[in-house]
Formats: sequence, structure tokens, C-alpha cells
Amino acid sequence: MTDTPLRWGILGTGGIAAVFTEDVLRLPDHEVVAVGSRSHGTAAAFAERYGVPRAHGSYAEFAADDGVDVVYVATPHPLHYEPARQCIEAGRAVLVEKPFTTGAADAEKLAALARERGVFAMEAMWTRFNPLSRRLRDLVADGAIGDVTAVYADFSITAAYDPEHRLWSPELGGGALLDLGCYPLSFTWPLLGPPASVQATASPAPTGVDANTGVLLGYTSGAVALLHCGLLGDSPHIATVIGTRGRVDVASPFYRPASMTVVRTGGDPEVLTADIDGHGYTYQAQEVARCLRAGLTESPLMPLDETVAILRTIDEITAQFAQSTSTQP
Repeated sequence: MTDTPLRWGILGTGGIAAVFTEDVLRLPDHEVVAVGSRSHGTAAAFAERYGVPRAHGSYAEFAADDGVDVVYVATPHPLHYEPARQCIEAGRAVLVEKPFTTGAADAEKLAALARERGVFAMEAMWTRFNPLSRRLRDLVADGAIGDVTAVYADFSITAAYDPEHRLWSPELGGGALLDLGCYPLSFTWPLLGPPASVQATASPAPTGVDANTGVLLGYTSGAVALLHCGLLGDSPHIATVIGTRGRVDVASPFYRPASMTVVRTGGDPEVLTADIDGHGYTYQAQEVARCLRAGLTESPLMPLDETVAILRTIDEITAQFAQSTSTQP
């Protein structure tokens, strides 16, 4: 594998699969060799669009393709677990689109299976691999702004209400939290670690999914994180990390930042920039390749235990939301 291109299989043919494929095709040492879908016609159309040599009309058929080194699972949220399981059991490395699964229990099962089989698995939380996101974590770890006391992050969009659309459908894993809220949570986690307390409030959509959600995380250090996600209006999509000796303002969109400003106490602001390659998904593909070529079964930048822990927090937020809506008149 060190001397040959990494051979990707794309499982799913929706918008995120297309964007990721376009980015992978930018990389000289990567190639897309197969695509899979529940419909052979859909898979064939995707294959023709991107010049992919093989199209499979079932998850099982796709998982059995021995010409694939690693699978990008880009199916709808509730359909992450089963195809990822099939691929891992077939010995395929997997990069599973966020959220890894719709709950921590399934994520634990996939993590255990991957470790049992010695197969690489990682959540495709692409923000983690952005050059400035990595620089931010290094700055905080080096004490550039002192001890972190607070994190603010928001990700809210205006989504036209359609009960059949995946964003609004409970059956399709809809709601702001699973689709958008995972970004502020994953952004915060490397900076502050697991929270000691979780408080959440949310407004339900007519379908019952969360439409506007606020989260307050508390930490044993005394730090707090204020996070917001929603489907009812556009927010700035920015993030700020506050420390005892300064702060970092991450420009919009914080999940794909091209600039951020370091403001040290008593010093002049320092603007850091990065030229983002493609749509911004190339970095996670390169991390997968680095890990596989190094013989790693997990990425230190997005370890499975952290993916599971974040999903446990999402489960807690979901439980609080469910409890609050069940007591409403």
C-alpha cells in the first residue's frame, strides 16, 4: 500500500458522497475504484459521472469487493451502522461520515468489531483535519492563550420545512443536533475534554426532531462551553476559544476555517490563514492514508473512544430534549 495509490470505495451516492469523491480525485496517490448503493442504477450513474470502474447494487456486494482498500460510508445517518459493519467484517477499512452512528451503543459495537478484526475505522469529522483546526489545538496545548475558560460555537441554518426531508424526518436521523450540533461538540472536545455536566434545551419541529438546540457544558476546571445548532435561521457559524491570557476567534465557517485571529492579552492580534484544498475533505482522506500506510487502526486525531464519548453526550442531550417535550402540555 505504501507504493500504490489508496483505493477508495464510495458507499452512497448523495451530495456528501459526490463532494468527497471530487476531493479524493484531487489527490495524486488516491483513486476511487468502486461505488455502492441499494440501487444498481443509482450506483451506475454515479460511477459514470466520476469515472469509477465498478458499481455495486447492494451493500453486501460492495463489501465483498476485494479491490477496495478503504470505504467511505456516506449513507443517511441511520444507515451508517449496518453497511459499516458489513465492510469491517469483510476486512475493509472504513471512514464513516459523521455522525459515526445515531447513538453511542452502535458506535461502541462498531469500535469493538474494528478492534477485534484489526481493521481501521474512523469518523469522518472533517473539521478535525483542517489545517487551522489543527493549528488551534496546538496553540491551546502550547499555552498560547493560557488555560481555556470558555468555548463558544454555533452552527444554525435556515432549512425549509419538509417533513419528508432527512433534516426533518425522525426515521432518517433528522434534527439539528445529529446533523449540525456534532460540529460544535467535536470542535470543543479536544480543547476541554469530556464535560462534567450537560444541560440542554431544544425546540421541537412538528415532526418531533429538535429544530433549535442550545447546550451548556460544564467542566471540572471551571470552564464552560456554550454551543448552538438549529434549522430555523442562519447563525454566524463562528467559534471563539477564551483563555486566561487571550482568545482565538475562528472565522466563519468555523468547521472549515480559512482564517482565525489570535488575540493575546496585551498584544496585537495575529491573523492566521490557510488556503483550503478543494472542498476541505482532502485532509481527512490524507489522514486515512497516513494511518493505513503506518499500520494504524485508529487515528490519533479522531480516535474511536472520542467518537463514542461525543455520541454519549449527544445521547444525553437527546434524552433531555425527549424528557422536556414529553412534559409539555
